Formats: sequence, C-alpha cells, structure tokens
Amino acid sequence: MSNMNVLLLGSGGREHAIAWKLSQSSLLSKLYVAPGNAGTDQIATNVALDPMDFNAVDRYIRRNDINMLIVGPEAPLVAGIVDHFQASDKHKDLVVVGPPKAGAMLEGSKDFAKAFMVRHNIPTADYSTFSKGELKEAKKYLDKRTPPYVLKVDGLAAGKGVIITEDREEAEATLEDILENAAFGEAGSRVVIEQFMDGIEVSSFVVTDGSAYRILPSAKDYKRVGEGDTGPNTGGMGAISPVPFVDAEFHEKTLNQIIIPTIKGLQKDDIPFNGFIFIGLMKVGSDPYVVEYNCRLGDPESEVILPLLKSDLLHLFDSLGSGLLSEYDLQIENKTAATVILTSGGYPGEYKKGQQIKGLDNPLNDKNGLIFHAGTTLSRGKV
Repeated sequence: MSNMNVLLLGSGGREHAIAWKLSQSSLLSKLYVAPGNAGTDQIATNVALDPMDFNAVDRYIRRNDINMLIVGPEAPLVAGIVDHFQASDKHKDLVVVGPPKAGAMLEGSKDFAKAFMVRHNIPTADYSTFSKGELKEAKKYLDKRTPPYVLKVDGLAAGKGVIITEDREEAEATLEDILENAAFGEAGSRVVIEQFMDGIEVSSFVVTDGSAYRILPSAKDYKRVGEGDTGPNTGGMGAISPVPFVDAEFHEKTLNQIIIPTIKGLQKDDIPFNGFIFIGLMKVGSDPYVVEYNCRLGDPESEVILPLLKSDLLHLFDSLGSGLLSEYDLQIENKTAATVILTSGGYPGEYKKGQQIKGLDNPLNDKNGLIFHAGTTLSRGKV
C-alpha cells in the first residue's frame, strides 16, 4: 500500500528511531507520533494522546484516516490495545504492529513466559513461582538455590522488577517487600525465583506474524550508569550492534534452539503474534539461554539496530500486516552501530528535570552520527 498514514505510539528514543526510519519510506504519506518528543516533532506530527487511553487513540485513528498503528512501548500491548482494535468492525483494514494481549503475556508475566519455555523445551534457568500467601515457601525455596539469588517480579515493573543479591537476608527481605508489603503493587502479586546464570547478555530481535519471521541484527545494551560497568542499573546507558561475540555457531544455536521453537510454541499454544519478539539471552559458555521475552523493540537497542537496516521499515510493517512477510527480503547494512545515552546528573536516582539541552544544532560533525531524543519536550522553541 502506498500513501500510508501512520500513527506511532510512544515518546522514547525507540520511537524517535522508528519515526526516523519510517520517514525515509516512499510509502509514507503522513506520520503522527503520540505523544512523541522534541526529536519526533522535527520529522512527524506530535499528538497529545496517552497511549493507554485506547478510546482516545481510536477516535484519532478514525478522524485522521490512519492506515497503520505501531505500538512502541510494552504497557499498551500488555493492557490489550491490539485486542481493542481487532474487536472493532470499524478498523478491519487497520494494520496494527504489535501482538494482542495473549502474545504480549510473554513480557507481561514472567511466570507465563517461563512456563512457555519449559513447555516447548526452550533453554532457560530453573525456577519456581510463588504467590501472595506463599512467603514461607518462597523463603524455604532459597535453600535450593545457591547465591546470587535472582528474584523477579511477575508483572511489568518499569525495568526495576529484577533483584539479584548475594545476601540471604536481603533476598528474604525482598521477598517480604514484594509478597507482603506490595512494594510493586499488582505486578508483585507473584514472584519468580531463578537459578543464577553466569554468562554474558545479548539480545536477539525477531519480527514475526506468528508463522514467518525475519531476524534483525543482534544487539547488546549496557545498563550500569558508571564507567567500567559500575554503579546502579538503568534502562540502558548505551548499546552496540551487531555484537562481536555472536558468531555463526552462536547464531545457529539461537535460531534452532530458541527462535524456531518460540515461533512453533506460539502456533502450538494458539497464541497469535504480529510484531517484534525481543529475546534477552545469556551466553553461558557457547550456549544461549533465554533470560526473558519482550513483546516490542528494545530501547536503547532500537537506536543501533534500525540505522543498520537497508530495507524500507514501512514496507516491512506492511508485509507483516498483509501476510506477505514470508516473501519479504530483509536487507542489513554490513556496518556497526554504537549509541551512548546522555542523561541529567544524578540519574537513575533523583535528578533535575526540565533543563535546556544545548548543542543540538551542530551535534556530531559526522555524516554517520545521529541524535535520537528520549522524553524530551519543546518549550518556546527550546529543547
């Protein structure tokens, strides 16, 4: 389809990178981003919509002849935004990039994802899940695990739901916080306790319609705020793509032991999927193990993956929505990309907000350099 009107939901660096790539498409007519940021404002029309307000998004789509909806962040997917549009007769021709709620549960529930992996013989760490009222059993289960202890909140927790500690008392106190004191609210109604995997993390990205699939470049993000991989974890301080240690052997193992069984598992379980699967992997020795599934592109990984695509991203999404993904020839640049995140001082703790960002008019003096915005705003012409 040509002359497409596209609505992209989100406001992060991921959404700016997606919008940047979409803006290069010959198929694009109009691009809207809701709510967007100061970066997307330069290449698209920002719209003051809350991605979690499905009815408001619905009205905007109908009033602006939107042909495609792309859901960037995970929260609307887990909450069922795709199901909302699939259930409406008014949106039969709308292409939606993102899985329905059943598929998004791979990210929305750690317990659901772990059970899926076990059911389909996908390599992952041993685990057990405990609910409210099972605090005593959860503490006793720690006897079966050797430190470090890995505790994971079952639901979405804005990237803060994984706690790893060497200290038994801290592990027990954390279990109390999650299961008794509701430190994570409903997301912490269950907790997964996992075997610790000693290895190096890497991410694999797949776009799939639930049957056909295409594999995007691998990426690795760096979460700690300090130099030399020190300090507290963040949402990501940088990323590289492709990943140097992902050789042909590791790629083949990931494909045959994880990606293909995941796609077949979705089919066997009758779970529809139409979007991205972001697989967090741990390389233990030479073997891949799944740490977690996500139902969308990563951030900041998107900022290094999308610049490596030769292909038209909107054409890829159109093929995904029209059942032609199996015929799509995905072209990747033979280049390397790296990103560094600039944050306000104090992040990820308390930090100043609303400060002006200067130097964006002549950012890198490099034709191969790009700047993507995350959560920035425009105020009186200033970022």
